[in-house]
Amino acid sequence: MANPSAVSSNSPALLSLADALNTYQDANRIIRQSEKYSQYTDILVPIFRALQSYRLRNLVEAYLAFEKVSNAFIQEFRNWESAWALEALYVIAYEVRILAERADIELASIGKTPEKLKGAGSFLMKVFGVLAGKGAKRLGALYVTCQLFKIYFKLGTVHLCRSVIRSIETAKCFDFEEFPDRDKVTYMYYTGRLEVYNENFPAADHKLSYALAHCNASKEANIRMILKYLIPVKLSIGILPRTTLLEKFNLTEYSDVVLALRRGDLRLLRHALQEHEDRFLRSGVYLVLEKLELQVYQRLVKKIYIIQKQKDPNKAHQIKLDVIVKALKWLEMDMDVDEVECIMAILIYKNLVKGYFATRAKWAPAAVLNLTSCGVI
Repeated sequence: MANPSAVSSNSPALLSLADALNTYQDANRIIRQSEKYSQYTDILVPIFRALQSYRLRNLVEAYLAFEKVSNAFIQEFRNWESAWALEALYVIAYEVRILAERADIELASIGKTPEKLKGAGSFLMKVFGVLAGKGAKRLGALYVTCQLFKIYFKLGTVHLCRSVIRSIETAKCFDFEEFPDRDKVTYMYYTGRLEVYNENFPAADHKLSYALAHCNASKEANIRMILKYLIPVKLSIGILPRTTLLEKFNLTEYSDVVLALRRGDLRLLRHALQEHEDRFLRSGVYLVLEKLELQVYQRLVKKIYIIQKQKDPNKAHQIKLDVIVKALKWLEMDMDVDEVECIMAILIYKNLVKGYFATRAKWAPAAVLNLTSCGVI
């Protein structure tokens, strides 16, 4: 939610001020001549200009004016020993990003290169440098880091996150638990997403679970954003969410994926991925979900084992590959024995199934998967 004191907040009070400034054109001259406010000319004049431009929907001009405000404020902030203006800095950091995004939309609409958001990222890196020291000011570093993450994810330059993460996690001047919960949750959310992209699922699980556990319970939209990435991570490590959770947070695109894993139904998994392909691609989790196919095969093997155990407990662990082929054909998945053998070999290699192939034993005229343990998910 936008700060009510921000230019882009559409606050009625600020809109009225902008209308008054657009009507009365001498406000800037009066500020410069005033003994009381002349020392703040470099901040007040451009912020009034930003308000006027934003009210007139001249978004590029609004951003350029606010950029001047931001640079002037940081020059003053750098010289203050205490952190009394930290809340104002938060507004500056938030607003410079939002106005840059909207300015880029305007530039793109008239055929020009969108470049303001990139410039906002450079400015915020400068702000981070001001905050990355001793004293109370350092508590603002994580908020600025989160604004940088939002810019880098928006621009598709997530590799730039690494240097900021390194500074936060290795610098001795930062104690992560000192930061406000709001900023810690946002930080863990974005770094968790980075771990998802890197397929480091244990780390992603830790970070996203932290974000979920510390997220304000009343912020359902934020919880949904976290779950959108945490659910694929949990699925990858074999933990299936309840249907009620998916329904509560409107994440039903995962319903068939979960059902496919429960059933060992490869056809259903592929159908679910195809049906929601655009949504999963936009979220960046499609490839993660696609790799769940191995777990579906694992579930299928377990189901076959359970059925065989009911018929003949002594030979339940001996699964002919022909049986798996038939099960897949029943699911309308056409595979031959060689393909199934290859898949089973991968399952064994990844420790998803514990067993070995017995192709020369007297009791195995055809290829057989001999299970040594059925402790699968």
